[in-house]
Amino acid sequence: MWALLSLALGSFGIGMTEFVSMGLLPGIARDLLSDAWTTGQEGAIAQAGLLISVYALGVVIGAPLIAGYAARFARHRVLIVLASGLLLGNLLTVLAPTFETVAVARLIAGLPHGAYFGIAAIVAADLLGPGKRAQGVSIVMSGLTVANVVGVPVGTWLGQLAGWRVAYGVVVGLFALAAVMIALVVPASPGDGSRSLRHELGVFRLGQVWLTLGIGAIGFGSFFAIYSYISPLMTEVAGAPEWTVPIVLVSTGLGMTVGNLVGGVVADRNLPRALVVAFVLLAIGSAVVGVAAANPVTLVGAMFLFGAISALAGPAVQTRLMDVSGDRPTIAAALNHSGMNVGNSLGAALGGAVIALGWGYVAPAWLGIVLAVLGVGIVMTSLAVERRAVVLAA
Repeated sequence: MWALLSLALGSFGIGMTEFVSMGLLPGIARDLLSDAWTTGQEGAIAQAGLLISVYALGVVIGAPLIAGYAARFARHRVLIVLASGLLLGNLLTVLAPTFETVAVARLIAGLPHGAYFGIAAIVAADLLGPGKRAQGVSIVMSGLTVANVVGVPVGTWLGQLAGWRVAYGVVVGLFALAAVMIALVVPASPGDGSRSLRHELGVFRLGQVWLTLGIGAIGFGSFFAIYSYISPLMTEVAGAPEWTVPIVLVSTGLGMTVGNLVGGVVADRNLPRALVVAFVLLAIGSAVVGVAAANPVTLVGAMFLFGAISALAGPAVQTRLMDVSGDRPTIAAALNHSGMNVGNSLGAALGGAVIALGWGYVAPAWLGIVLAVLGVGIVMTSLAVERRAVVLAA
């Protein structure tokens, strides 16, 4: 149990560093983009949203390269190195003086993200054994969802109170603790010395891997399009004061925690059905957020529902990737977070674009419907291709 908790603590730190930016965008824009802020707040916030996209780009780049290279090494040692790398990237974020240098720091912070989640998911699945693989994945993912209940709201509150850099300073401390705990309690887990980066990158020759990555990249873009701009949605559309932003973040995080735990159980029972239902519900949840955005109370409730639905699909997509990757589970598990962070980058960028066009802060919710429906289409395509392959092989 302590081993799983130590892995989840690292996930908690990742969840906080990834998502606390959403609640702090206005403060970051005021501090680092003061000229643009004076000209127009919407444009400045949309530009600050690029920091979310840059972090996501780091995840996309780092996940396959680091996980592929690290497959040959002992997994518990790799996890210590990755936690230390996450610590470094967030320390640079705290110290960077300009928008451009903060962007570089966020890119560096994102590089170990996917590899950490992927390797931690495999270690957790091995610890729980057959029949509970998705639940092992969900335990690791629970650190990320709990971060949205506790870490992100507290970090947002601290950032509003003492400056946005303080929030990332807390993240630095979390990764220091995670690295120590992993070193002390995670059992030795040997790598495979015969593995090479070239062999691992062969996973990209598998069509089902690309389709599953597309599910995360497009489908999860729905969540990030809305969540990236939750702060102005709460203050500018719902008309609530800035101090209420942590409340809607807690509500979203609670929903994500519930959805993640349920998603692990559902995925172990019927993985294809879990994927289809989750993304259909995500489209519905996006519409609910758009309708509920005018009132702070209904928005808080809608974001709980939306958070639960979005997390429902997480364990299913992660397990699907591990299943379709053949003998390359390490890089496949890491690639899930590449796909999700393409969704993060795409959702944040498209959400910022529709806001910058003057369509308002509710526009990302309508965009979310489109992205979730596209996600359903990719799920259905993936399952249809799989069924056809089975028929042809019979």
